[in-house]
Amino acid sequence: MFLTSIEYLLVFILSVNIIYLLIFSIASHCSPKNQEIRVNVLNRIVILIPAYKEDQVIMECVNSCLTQDYPKEKYDIIVISDQMQDITISTLEALPLKLIKVFFKDSTKAKALNYAMDEIGDNYDIAIILDADNVVDSEFLSHINTSMNQQGVEVVQAHRTAKNQNTKLAILDAISEEINNSIFRLGHSNVGLSAALIGSGMAFKYELLKKELHSINAIGGFDRALELTLIKKKKKITYLPATYVWDEKIQNHHNFSQQRKRWLSAHLHYLGRSLKDIPKAIQEKNWDLCDKIFQQMSLPRVLLLGITFLIAIGMSFFTWETSIKWWVLFIALNISLYVAIPKQMLTSKLASAVLILPLSFMLMFLNLFKLKNANKKFIHTSHGIK
Repeated sequence: MFLTSIEYLLVFILSVNIIYLLIFSIASHCSPKNQEIRVNVLNRIVILIPAYKEDQVIMECVNSCLTQDYPKEKYDIIVISDQMQDITISTLEALPLKLIKVFFKDSTKAKALNYAMDEIGDNYDIAIILDADNVVDSEFLSHINTSMNQQGVEVVQAHRTAKNQNTKLAILDAISEEINNSIFRLGHSNVGLSAALIGSGMAFKYELLKKELHSINAIGGFDRALELTLIKKKKKITYLPATYVWDEKIQNHHNFSQQRKRWLSAHLHYLGRSLKDIPKAIQEKNWDLCDKIFQQMSLPRVLLLGITFLIAIGMSFFTWETSIKWWVLFIALNISLYVAIPKQMLTSKLASAVLILPLSFMLMFLNLFKLKNANKKFIHTSHGIK
């Protein structure tokens, strides 16, 4: 009786997770609401690029920012250099941008951005945050500017997508990013909810970002902290599915494990901090905040896939009748993910990349036992390294 109760509790928890994914996967295929565009004012824009030991990728990012079709006098590029090599610094200093060198005992993205915004003053209308491994096309600033001129828009998230698919792990990471884009950004936007921030390819009204950044002291999960701060104040996050930011995907299992440990630690940390906000969110009818808290309570997809599959296999050894509901859940989960994958990514490369899912699950599972103090220490993901 006790074991049966535990089983049905697990079925309920996993079913809620899977139904949520399926609903927003389907919603990503719905037509978005049209936005009212005001006069297309040319805003003053600053591009902020925190760069911690990013010597191998920073130049590609900077060069893409320098070749914008936006008026040169209307935007500035700020590179925040943290522990980069002298030759990289010299190269950057020769370019038409502002280089800010920082020296933190314990480096974080929030510290770098706060320091830079205090240095550059307030002569801007829009602030964009890019990662040093990001690349944008020449129309990026124009698209951001047009979007930020829409009535009531204060925060936007561009469509971050893979710039490399050179290993099976990079392909899997690229597909995971697009599933996130479909479910947590496009699907949410299409039903009137806030999109999720990613951490780069984000744009904000300058005054808003500067004000809210001062309350962010996150070591890991900077985007989650900023997102929750904004949504608590009922700031809507708009998604731009046709405005692309190319991002380097993880290429080896060491970096995958490090990155996912950082994400998992942040996931659990902000779950603990946000649970207390549930009564207030319901009372104020802040459905965006309710939705974000639910996301924090949800299982990461790799763990959800692995757990559901293993239970289905295990139950099959007892009785087929007992295992049916678990196989139904596993199939429903796979359908929800399949629906969220863009058609152009449904190739033979996907099939080969799926073969390393068991290893990815194992790395994520092992990370559950390595989270002690993980959110108190900055974990850097190296770029430009296979």
